[in-house]
Amino acid sequence: MNIRLLEPHLINQIAAGEVIERPASVVKELVENAIDAGATEITVTLRDGGRSLISVKDNGCGMTPDELELAIQRHATSKLPDSDLFNIATLGFRGEALPSIGAVSRLHITSHKRGSGDAWTLKLEGGQKQDLMPAVFPEGTVLEVKDLFYATPARLKFLKAPNTEYNHAVDHIQRLAMAHPEIHFKIVNDQRVSADLKATTDPLERLGQIMGTDFSENSLAVDCERDGYSLEGYVSLPTLNRATASHQYLFVNNRPVKDKVLVGAIRASFQDFLAKDRHPLLALFLQVPSAEVDMNVHPAKTEVRFREAQKVRNLIVSSIKQALTGAGHRASTTIAQQAVAAFRPSTPAPTRSAYQPSLPLQSSSGTSTLRAQPLYGSAPAQSSSPYIQPAPTPAHTPELREASAVQSYEVSNLPLGHAKAQVHGTYIVAQTAEGIVIVDQHAAHERLVYEDMKKAKAANNIVRQALLIPEVVELDTTRAQAIAAAQAELHKLGLIIEPFGDTSILVRETPAIMGQVDCQGLIKDLADEMVDLGKGFSLKEHIDEILATVSCHGSVRAGRKLTVPEMDDLLRQMEATPHSGQCNHGRPTYVELGLDDIEKLFGRR
Repeated sequence: MNIRLLEPHLINQIAAGEVIERPASVVKELVENAIDAGATEITVTLRDGGRSLISVKDNGCGMTPDELELAIQRHATSKLPDSDLFNIATLGFRGEALPSIGAVSRLHITSHKRGSGDAWTLKLEGGQKQDLMPAVFPEGTVLEVKDLFYATPARLKFLKAPNTEYNHAVDHIQRLAMAHPEIHFKIVNDQRVSADLKATTDPLERLGQIMGTDFSENSLAVDCERDGYSLEGYVSLPTLNRATASHQYLFVNNRPVKDKVLVGAIRASFQDFLAKDRHPLLALFLQVPSAEVDMNVHPAKTEVRFREAQKVRNLIVSSIKQALTGAGHRASTTIAQQAVAAFRPSTPAPTRSAYQPSLPLQSSSGTSTLRAQPLYGSAPAQSSSPYIQPAPTPAHTPELREASAVQSYEVSNLPLGHAKAQVHGTYIVAQTAEGIVIVDQHAAHERLVYEDMKKAKAANNIVRQALLIPEVVELDTTRAQAIAAAQAELHKLGLIIEPFGDTSILVRETPAIMGQVDCQGLIKDLADEMVDLGKGFSLKEHIDEILATVSCHGSVRAGRKLTVPEMDDLLRQMEATPHSGQCNHGRPTYVELGLDDIEKLFGRR
C-alpha cells in the first residue's frame, strides 16, 4: 500500500466531518466569529432547520478583501495574536472552520471593513473559490451557507427533522446569548422571527428572556471569588426543578461547556434539597486563569480540563450552598401559581348581580344557616406511608413544644403567620398579613429534624435512646452486608446496630430526636439506599443522603393531630431554619396564597 498526500478538497471535507456535525455546528462557529468581531447586533436566519440556508449577519469590524481571501484558507485566524494556544481570549480560533464549511456547501461571504469605503463578496462552492466581487453592504459581515452537505450527500441522511435541527441551533445561540447580554440577538426561522433578545445590562434579564420569568423570579444570585477563580450566576430555588438537567447552563471564561467536574459539583450542592431524579435550573459563569484550564480537550471546545479540579468543585459547592442558605425558608412562587390553577374551576362560575341578595340555605324543615363542622371531631386521616407509628408524646418530640395556652402573635410580623386550623390531620392553615399559608406538617418537620441532626452530627453530639428490647430486622444477604459495612458511620448518626447472623440486623439504639421509631422500615430503607449506591461507594460522600432518610422517619407523620401551640411552634421554627421552604426531596413544605389570588378564585378581581 502506497502512502500519498491527500488532495486539498478532500482534506477540507475530512476536516468538515470533524467540525460540522449538523447545521447547529455551523451556527455555533459563525455566531462565535461575529461575537469575536465585536458585533452588538447579530441576526441568525435559518430555513429548513439550516439545511437550505444558514445566514449570520453582524455589525462587527468586518474584513478587507485581503482578509476575506485569507479567511477561507486552512489554519488562518485572527484570534491568536501572540500564538499562545494556552492563552485564548476569544471564542472561536479554529483555522479550518470556514474552509471546511465551504467544502461541503455554497458559502457566500459579504463584508465591509469598518472605516473603509467598499464592501466585497467572496463565494466558495464545494471547495471551489470564485473571484472577489464588489458589493453594497453596511459595515459588518454576513455569511450565507446554502445547501449544506450538497457536496457530501451521504451526510444528508444523518440529519434529523427540520424542527430538531432548528432546536439544536437555537440551543447554541441561547447559550452564547446568555454569556453576552450586551448583544442583541435575533433568530428568524422560515421567514418568521422566532426570538428577539434585546441587549441588556442586566444578566438576569437576559436569562429571563431565555429561561422564562419563572426562573428570573425564583432564582438566587451566586457571586464568589477565591484564589483568582470567580463564580457568578443564578440558581433556582430547590422547589423550582425539572426532571432533566437540560435547563443547566455552564460557562468557563464565557465559553459554553459541558464538564463532568461542574455537573458533579452542582449535584453535590443540591443533594440536601432535591431527590436524585430532580434537577435545578441554573446558569453559572466560571472565570479561571487561562493557564489553569485547557480549552483544547474537545474539537468543538465544549469540554475543558482543569489543572485543579478540586478547587473548582469546592468553589461551586460552597458558593451555591451559601446562596441557598441565604434564601432562608423561601419557596418558589410557581407553587402558589400551580395551587391557584388547581383551585380554579374548569368553567367560569356565574357572576352574581351587585343587587341580588344572598339566599339563605333551605332544608326540608325550612330556613337554616351554615354550621361549621368541628375541626378535630373526626379521626385523623391515615397517611399512605407504610411506616406510621402511633403519634409520639411531646416528651419524645422536643421539636414541637407544648404550650399551656394559645400564644398571641402580631401576624404582620410573621412571615408564615399564625396557625388557624389543621386540615385532614396533615396540613396546617395559617393566616398572614397578606393572605394564607398552607403547610405540609410532615415535609416541614422533616426539614427541621434533618437540619437539627446535621448540627448535632457536626458537633458530634447526637443523643441516643436505647431500645428496651433490641429489635431484629430480617434482610436478604446483600442488604444485610451493606448495612453491616456501614455500622461505624451509622454509629456516628446515633443508630447503633450490629450483624445478627447472615441475613439479620440487630438495632440497639436510635437517635433520641426521632422519638418512637419504626426500626423495620428505617433499616430496610437504608439498606435499599446503600445497595443502590453500588460497590465501592464512599459512605462519607453520601452521609447526608443517609441522614435525610433517617430524619424522614423521625418526622411528625401525616395524620398526627397537633394543637394550635404546636402548629405555631412549627411555623416559628420554619422561619428560623434555613432551607425550610422545601423538604429533603425538593418538595415544597408550604404554599402561600396572597389575598389577590384568593379574591380571583371567587371572582372578586
